[in-house]
Amino acid sequence: MYKFDVEDATKKCVEWIRKFFEENGKGCNAVLGISGGKDSSVAAALCVEALGKDRVIGVLLPEGEQKDIQDAYDLCHHLGIKYYECNILGMVEEAFKSLGVIDISEQTKINIKPRIRMTMIYAVSQSMNGRVVNTCNLSEDYVGYSTRYGDSVGDFSPISGFTVTEVKQIGAYLGLPSFLVDKVPSDGLCGYTDEDRLGFKYSDLDKYIREGIEPEITIKNRIDHLHKINQFKLELMPSYKYFDEE
Repeated sequence: MYKFDVEDATKKCVEWIRKFFEENGKGCNAVLGISGGKDSSVAAALCVEALGKDRVIGVLLPEGEQKDIQDAYDLCHHLGIKYYECNILGMVEEAFKSLGVIDISEQTKINIKPRIRMTMIYAVSQSMNGRVVNTCNLSEDYVGYSTRYGDSVGDFSPISGFTVTEVKQIGAYLGLPSFLVDKVPSDGLCGYTDEDRLGFKYSDLDKYIREGIEPEITIKNRIDHLHKINQFKLELMPSYKYFDEE
């Protein structure tokens, strides 16, 4: 029978983060993009719990004017962490201009932005003795709801083993404001919520992942399809090994 022990899960995740830094960057900082959504909020809070607020650095990455950027400010102030704001509008515009020689697809336009954002996060991290925090959760990873070489990457991933439902419980346990934890998830790129784009609710997905409770057949088929075609995002890049054939 599935039961999530939020206290146990949180404490073990915090210890895991500490161990990661002992082995892969003793004295380094945790650096992550702060969107104002639940995932970056919970990931940041876990890192503060593990390392202390002085070793966690947020990077705010609006594209021009971001309507909900106050949520990102509020999260940084709540945790007491240092943060930097880098507006990516000019870089996005220059990227589109440079690609003007081809007919850019809508999905390309959407995915360029998280890839530029991750470039900036790594730039801050490399300059601030950091390790980049991946902020994807299990539910998103299961159906491939991330941009390869954008928000899907990082140096360590504290919440990728937790579903959306579980991430929200961890956020509440850590005392994060409810307006951050319960915020309607959106990638902030296309004007739609995550669930609008996916075509199903995270609650249904989470029950399917954790408890094997199947949603209606059309939704189950869509989840299974997305899971199958996006497996490559979670695997190492295939490489040809000539000598393995000898």
